[in-house]
Amino acid sequence: MSRGRGLSVSTTAATVWGRAEQQDFRARVRGCLLGGAIGDALGAGVARLPVEAIRELHGADGLTDLAPAHGRRGAVTYATQLGLFTVDGLIRAQVRRDTGAWHPPTDLHRAYLRWAATQRDWGPDERRKDNGWLAAQEWLYTRRDPPRACLTGLGDEVLGTLAAPKNPAARDAGALVRSAPFGLLVGWEPHLVCQLAVECATQTHGHPAAYLAAGAYAVVVHGVARGLDVESAVRGALAQLPERPGHEPVAAALERAVAAVREGVPTPDRIASLGDTDGETAQDALGIAVYCALVAEDVPHGLRLAVNHDGPSEVTGALAGALLGALHGETALPPAWLAELEGRSTLLELADDFALEMTQGPALHGPSAASPGWLARYPRG
Repeated sequence: MSRGRGLSVSTTAATVWGRAEQQDFRARVRGCLLGGAIGDALGAGVARLPVEAIRELHGADGLTDLAPAHGRRGAVTYATQLGLFTVDGLIRAQVRRDTGAWHPPTDLHRAYLRWAATQRDWGPDERRKDNGWLAAQEWLYTRRDPPRACLTGLGDEVLGTLAAPKNPAARDAGALVRSAPFGLLVGWEPHLVCQLAVECATQTHGHPAAYLAAGAYAVVVHGVARGLDVESAVRGALAQLPERPGHEPVAAALERAVAAVREGVPTPDRIASLGDTDGETAQDALGIAVYCALVAEDVPHGLRLAVNHDGPSEVTGALAGALLGALHGETALPPAWLAELEGRSTLLELADDFALEMTQGPALHGPSAASPGWLARYPRG
């Protein structure tokens, strides 16, 4: 990633926020994080069930409400866990900018290593004072079916890069589902958003289809968070791909999603036709989620479409939910599902911290205005 270009974009972005813009941005950040978690929780109840089995369990219309998963209704999976640590890493990257040692992929890698610790430890390590507040949330210390590539890619402290990616054959959506928060860097240019998401995806997923799907998705979220409609945001993502080797499967998945909108009423069969693997590969999951966002009448409708199909419903639900939440804001999310959502208070707190950092960061930790409380939550170390 170009440190100089990224630095200049992000440092100037915080100076142009008015009150209305700040409120709109916070609503979109909340919508993105909460929407992704709701979609994740909705899909978790039917993850990888064939659509016929979903209908047998829930009726002819399929799943229409939260169903028990991991011992409760509203439980989230690794997708939400990792997305939270993406946000944590982005905040801490901004905080570290003041030190002059600013390299966001490294800060994100440190955040993902903190997530990896939650997958093997019994609970927070009080001895690690640089872990920050998110890693101290006990509810995160449970394994919720993370892909093997996420665990092995973060099994040591070696940073995967484009030149030397981790797990070169990994094509699943484990990197894709944690990439929506990159799109919330609305002060960055789209090519920088794409590049950062790509570089961070290679830390666990080294196949071009996996890391370019993550980059493209981040640009779609970025577009809607800046006020574009979904199709225009998809076109913006497609514009980022042609010069990147191995982009063809990702571009084809996005083009199929846009074309399918004009083919008639959305059905599970039409959703299944968007990929060859029922959403198991990153590019197919991306295509399904984008299609559901394109045809959604509202957030609940889009999420129900995103989870009622064969394949990883928690993945496509999380992807569609984050995109729709960034598009419409938190007020469009279904209150009944929010009320049962696991970790809701953590999600809200982190969303508001992110919005505050991105709009008022220098006032929180600049050279002349350092806040001990903020730096305790998001240490520079």
